[in-house]
Amino acid sequence: MRQEAEWMVPSDDKILELIREYGNLTPTAIEDLGGPSAGHARNRCPVLAEYGLLDRISRGLYGITEAGEAYLTEELDASELEPVQDTE
Repeated sequence: MRQEAEWMVPSDDKILELIREYGNLTPTAIEDLGGPSAGHARNRCPVLAEYGLLDRISRGLYGITEAGEAYLTEELDASELEPVQDTE
C-alpha cells in the first residue's frame, strides 16, 4: 500500500500515474487523459514538484522523478519527504 503524506490529496496518485505512463505532461494533458481538471492539476503539480515527486521541465510541463516512481511502486513513504529548495 502506498504511504501518502498528510499534504497529499487523492488526485495526486492519478497525476503521478498518468505522467509515469505517458511521459512529461502539462496540466491540460493530464485532464485530457482522464485525470483531474487542468485547474486542479495546475495547483497540484507544483506541490508534487516541491516535494520531489515531479520535476518541472519547463513552464507548465512536468515529468516524474525517481522519488515519484519509488512512491508509485510502494518503495518510498511520502510522509518522509521534505520540501526541496528550488536552486534556480
